[in-house]
Amino acid sequence: MDKHSPPTGASRRDLLRGLAYGGLLLAVDLPLGRLAVAREDAGAAFAPDAFIRIAGDGAVTLIMPQVEMGQGIYTAISMMIAEELDLPLASIRLEAAPASDALYGNPLFGIQATGGSTSVRAYWTPMRKAGAAARAMLVEAAAKRWQVDPSTCETRDGAVLHTASNRTLTYGELAAAASHLTPPAKPPLKDPKAFRLLGKVQTRLDIEGKGNGSVKYGIDALPPGVKFATLVSCPVPGGKVKAVDDAAARAVAGVRQVVVLEDLVAVVADHMWAAKKGLEKLAITWDEGANADISTDSLRAALYEAAKQQGVAVKNEGPDVQPGQPGVISAMYELPFLTHAPMEPMNCTVHVRPDACEVWIGTQVMTKAQAAAAQASGLKPEQVTVHNHLIGGGFGRRLEVDMVDKAVRIAAKVDSPVKVVWTREEDIRTAMYRSTYGTWISAKLENGKPVAWHHKVVGPSIIARWLPPAFTGGIDIDAIDGASEQPYAVGGFHVEYVRHEPQGVPTCFWRGVGPNYNVFTVESFIDRLAFETKTDPLEYRRGLLGANPRALAVLNKAAAQAGWGTPLPTAAGQRVGRGICLQTVFGSYLSTIAEVAVADDGRVTVRRLVTAVDCGMPVNPDGVISQIQGGLVFGLSAALHGQITFEKGRVQQSNFHDYRVVRIDEMPAVEVHLMPTAEAPGGIGEPGTTTVQPAVANAIYAATGVQLTRMPIDPKRLAKGVRT
Repeated sequence: MDKHSPPTGASRRDLLRGLAYGGLLLAVDLPLGRLAVAREDAGAAFAPDAFIRIAGDGAVTLIMPQVEMGQGIYTAISMMIAEELDLPLASIRLEAAPASDALYGNPLFGIQATGGSTSVRAYWTPMRKAGAAARAMLVEAAAKRWQVDPSTCETRDGAVLHTASNRTLTYGELAAAASHLTPPAKPPLKDPKAFRLLGKVQTRLDIEGKGNGSVKYGIDALPPGVKFATLVSCPVPGGKVKAVDDAAARAVAGVRQVVVLEDLVAVVADHMWAAKKGLEKLAITWDEGANADISTDSLRAALYEAAKQQGVAVKNEGPDVQPGQPGVISAMYELPFLTHAPMEPMNCTVHVRPDACEVWIGTQVMTKAQAAAAQASGLKPEQVTVHNHLIGGGFGRRLEVDMVDKAVRIAAKVDSPVKVVWTREEDIRTAMYRSTYGTWISAKLENGKPVAWHHKVVGPSIIARWLPPAFTGGIDIDAIDGASEQPYAVGGFHVEYVRHEPQGVPTCFWRGVGPNYNVFTVESFIDRLAFETKTDPLEYRRGLLGANPRALAVLNKAAAQAGWGTPLPTAAGQRVGRGICLQTVFGSYLSTIAEVAVADDGRVTVRRLVTAVDCGMPVNPDGVISQIQGGLVFGLSAALHGQITFEKGRVQQSNFHDYRVVRIDEMPAVEVHLMPTAEAPGGIGEPGTTTVQPAVANAIYAATGVQLTRMPIDPKRLAKGVRT
């Protein structure tokens, strides 16, 4: 496979075959951080968790445990290996890891999953150790052959050198011998001062294929004999099919089959267009079930009712405070339902046979996809092969496997492989959603500073369903992320969580996860406190950050770059303002300052976003900047336009015309300023999303005096002269 080609997957058999032709297979036991080596001799035990394969011909392959969905992880993890192995980055070939939690489970999740801005954080040390151990063994193999002390050898560009004798052996020439050696228990890692790749801008390994269109996403899978299908599910969550008249659909040229299941109907055809036209001809009667009356209003009322409950204590330190007490400032903030709407439509190609099932997809969760296919097909997991592909936008949607379940159930009725593709309308109307959340917050001030702080988070627990072992004591670690830890010193600190599942609405992670609503809440409330104490928001934050120098540094950097305190240009009919967000989530420190102009009729123009970032060591600085930029766009879309609403059990949005992303003419100038440190890397895929919403809201607060406590931004509340 070409090094820029999409991964095709590597089976255990493939890895063993790699050994057979004289390769070195290095494996990492990630949960324990141990290293092991599979030996070439027949009597040696095969070490699992294999990530690096060096063939006898010198080819170096990285079995990639994480999936590429635009975040640049193929390049970042390859850089870690190449750095410690002293290899040119471009020489590394990539293969997607096969489904296996035991071998390729994310060290932070314990399962094979890509998400939550964890990839670089999780693999920073294990992957460098893997590369360092392989390098040490190759050096040892060369030293033995030359009968010299290993300390007299060095490595460079895929070869071991003995300068004193002017001898060189390539890694390929040493692979077979190195595979017989025992890996070092604690391979020494490079001093960061010696890094050639890490921390320096590198060209992404996947960029050439994406530029010339040669890469393959899940939707590009075309196994021989494949048919195409599209589907419609009951528009009301939990509803069922009552009756179907498919005569007109079957009359469409190219339509081969109509599959009717309990909860959906699919049309199978020779091509997607025929399937789509056939679907439009179906006459379906639905049994809408128990959720036919839910609406945004009823769901919101239930949320507020749930908030009356006493929550589970997450933090309980020092003096407490409750709303309504004398001198207490309180506020409630609310975030709406959202969908993901990735550019690559939902798709899953499946071939079900009596004794096996193959799945072609781009998924963030290989083993969950495998398990879902097994359950839906009635086969054992080991009878299911998942071919993972690049992902054209995940944002958390592909951490779910409902699309696999549906595609397998459809494919089980089809005597050939079938590619199931969701229309945009079907995906938006029957997806899994970022739930609405409500957060109630109170603080008591003394001398202008909080001496008691109480934060209640009310919303569903995705963790309880998605990663049950992490849901302990009734606390969802994602739901309270950004609330239970924050950058400010606030005296008494109390956080509680009330689990509340919205009736009938399936919920899942969304880019930025828990910090989306908690950072919005905390940063909005900090501005409220600054307002109440008649203090500049920047100075107010500085006064609470004495023990947090990294947070203070990004705050000061963003303020300086944005020109905080200098006059903003304005025009007739405009109110202008700057707003701050400071956050310390995902292991990274960010501060964003937004500049907005609010027209007299309430329309908001975001002019400029300035973000300072301390994510520790920026593995690939260009990739970090790109992730922040993309996250800002994603978060700004949600702030300006994003919401999913329900009426009579149905989602009211259907496509990008009524579920908007920001358009070119709405996009502000964006500046990202990196502040590299020697600390281990923090996560960077999500923070751009979580930082923009409160920054823009606070800028509107500064411009208009109206603090928005509910998203998305409602221009009607900002029209001049409107009482709020």
